[in-house]
This record gives sequence, C-alpha cells and structure tokens, in this order.
Amino acid sequence: MKGESVDRVFHALANGHRRQILDIVKASPGCSVKEVCRHFDMSRIAVMKHLTVLERAGLLISEKEGRTRSLYFNSVPIQMIHERWTDEFSALWSHRIARIKNRAEGKS
Repeated sequence: MKGESVDRVFHALANGHRRQILDIVKASPGCSVKEVCRHFDMSRIAVMKHLTVLERAGLLISEKEGRTRSLYFNSVPIQMIHERWTDEFSALWSHRIARIKNRAEGKS
C-alpha cells in the first residue's frame, strides 16, 4: 500500500462522523445514502462529503442502481495497514510467548 493511500485511510478514520458512517454501513450492508443520513443531524450534502472521503480512501464501495446508491464497507485498506506493521512483530512475539509458555510449564 502506497504512502498516499495510507494517508487517505488515516485521514478518513480521523473523523468521528466518518467512523460512525462505517459502523452504520458495516451493520447494514447495502444500505442507501438516505438511510445513512437518518442517523445524523447534518445536511445530506455534508453526509455526501463524508461518503466521498470514505470512498476515496477505499473504505466504502458504492453501487448505483437508478437513483439509489447502495453502500458497502470495505475492510481491505484497514487490514493492509494492520499487516504492514504487525506481520514482522507477530512472528517474533508468537515465538517468544511460546518459549515463555514452555518454560512456565517446565518443557524448556
């Protein structure tokens, strides 16, 4: 994942309204923009601006059918960021934790 893409994801997640939108869409895959707007005390245009930021970050997938946009949560960008910083450390720490466990159980 390129630096610019990572920046977009962090920027998108930095806003509480956008995190709430992701929670709504995750809980109700395929929901419409209108359904998302019902959860906020802001204009539809403001919600649409948040949706645009989330789409540019790759966190939302939008499918348009007629006049209705169906929204879906895409966790891949978050997973890629997680893997970027945890893969190397996960292997290291899982080995160390296994060694501690074996010593504690007397299996050295």
